[in-house]
Amino acid sequence: MTSNSPFPPVDEAGSGRPAALLERAAAGRDSQVWSDLWTELYHNGSLDVSHPLVLPALTDMAEGDDADTAASALHLAGALLVQADQRHETRELRDRRAPEVARLLAAAHRWRRVTGDRDGYCYLLEAVLNLEGDISWGEDLVWGLVSEEYELECPDEDCSEVLWVVIGERGFFSTSEDHALSDDAETLPLHPAAPDALDGLGRRLHGLALADGHEDVAHALTHAFGEATCPRCGRRCSVVGQVIARSG
Repeated sequence: MTSNSPFPPVDEAGSGRPAALLERAAAGRDSQVWSDLWTELYHNGSLDVSHPLVLPALTDMAEGDDADTAASALHLAGALLVQADQRHETRELRDRRAPEVARLLAAAHRWRRVTGDRDGYCYLLEAVLNLEGDISWGEDLVWGLVSEEYELECPDEDCSEVLWVVIGERGFFSTSEDHALSDDAETLPLHPAAPDALDGLGRRLHGLALADGHEDVAHALTHAFGEATCPRCGRRCSVVGQVIARSG
């Protein structure tokens, strides 16, 4: 650590490796550091988000001028906060760190308005949802938008067929697991929600995507908040409803 480092000395941070990784991330030295940070902080939990080092470091990066660093910091910060909510079954930490969460959320909104990359924009929407903390399934919703497919299950207890709901360049349809990758797969068209019929979160996200110039994301959202048909039993079901059910 240099004498003018924004991070606490290693003995104060409680763990040298996460502190060093955060400093490398802030310096923009390499892309691998973010994968290492996710492993260290999110998957291994070596340094809890409640530690005084983590959120200040990620907040400073989110408020910086480097778009890639800011987006990565926002994505990780949001995920860590949701993980803390679920781990402790309380929003106490989120409430206690409200000033930093508010700064992170403001940065997320600032960056989403100027981000042109489709996937990057979707991840910023996820960061917004995670930082707001009102839902726990934002990651699953956005993952389907980015990967352009959802792996779900028919809600009919007598069927329970695995459904692949495809949303993107390959089209907008549902199919079964056995035929998902086959050229002659049986497919059934999705039933998108009419934009003016959307309400709640669907209406909000659709409006944001349109306002930010991401018409393709807005179009995909009408399908995510629309309905799919099970190719086995013919039952129609809410796509986002099954995303929530699978996330629960």
